[in-house]
Amino acid sequence: MEQRAWTEQDFLSCCGSKRFAKEMVSSSPFPDLDHALQTARLIWFNKVDVHGWLEAFAAHPAIGASSPSISQWSKEEQSAAAATATDSALRELVEWNERYREKFGFVFLICASGRGTPEILAELKKRYLNRPIVEFEIAAQEEMKVIELRLAKLFASVSRTIPSASTELPSSPSNKPAARIGMINAHLSAVPKESTPEGPQITGSVVPRTRPPITTHVLDVARGSPASGMEVHLEMWKNAQNNPAFTNRDSTNWVTIGTSHTNTDGRSGPLMSIVNYITPGFYRISFDTGNYAPSGFFPYVSIVFEVKENQKSEHFHVPLLHSPFSFTTYRGS
Repeated sequence: MEQRAWTEQDFLSCCGSKRFAKEMVSSSPFPDLDHALQTARLIWFNKVDVHGWLEAFAAHPAIGASSPSISQWSKEEQSAAAATATDSALRELVEWNERYREKFGFVFLICASGRGTPEILAELKKRYLNRPIVEFEIAAQEEMKVIELRLAKLFASVSRTIPSASTELPSSPSNKPAARIGMINAHLSAVPKESTPEGPQITGSVVPRTRPPITTHVLDVARGSPASGMEVHLEMWKNAQNNPAFTNRDSTNWVTIGTSHTNTDGRSGPLMSIVNYITPGFYRISFDTGNYAPSGFFPYVSIVFEVKENQKSEHFHVPLLHSPFSFTTYRGS
């Protein structure tokens, strides 16, 4: 069947980053929505840089704003907020939007579809307390949710697409826009099947990963910029009988999985293969901070964390915020 030739403008309607739109056009054609979603996640999180993220954020109107230039999709996504906004709540929302922009430098971004004004306002106040680097990544995750919804709308607007090799697309209610968007929610909330001795079983309801399950980046908070060129190691604890407690320091139980160096954005290269299910257990990410900053107090930093059985399909982003005399971390997304 004939397939739609996608343009940069098509993808700019889904995400305001020009780099994202160019990469999507370059990767097209897509046989179906699932392939487009997988590619979009890969591009957004691995190819679009910080400037592209900010460019995409800037394309969104503040929630509660009214302007003739606001796109129809933005109006639809904020329809629940508009329907539940009282005059006082709207004034408060405008005030907090301004506070948020002053603190973080970009618009408060949340996937507003189906959310009322009270819920959005409560989330805005909660996220306002975050550190800028934490909030920046949360905003990027929210942008990805918006991209997914808009890609579903984009595909639903095309009457003729190529079916995937294994799935026919019958002319039925399942191909209507609302059902397409429901498919996205199903992907996001799907619980993967247990692994079998032959390996993980990937079903149609589980979206394969587009990046390794463990990732990291390093921010040099003393300079206020990404820390590039820092060596990073990922290891796994192989002693199933004991956990790597402080009293058990046998380094022979730590087995290296991967090594990389951070790039100009402070992000490491792949530290492990892209697998849908990560082996549960203890992991350690070590950073060669001494070589990066010889005058600092810490010659290296190691972060140990645990992946539980019920978390093996999740993503673990473990960043390092580093300065010569302190460091901190958190679980990102």
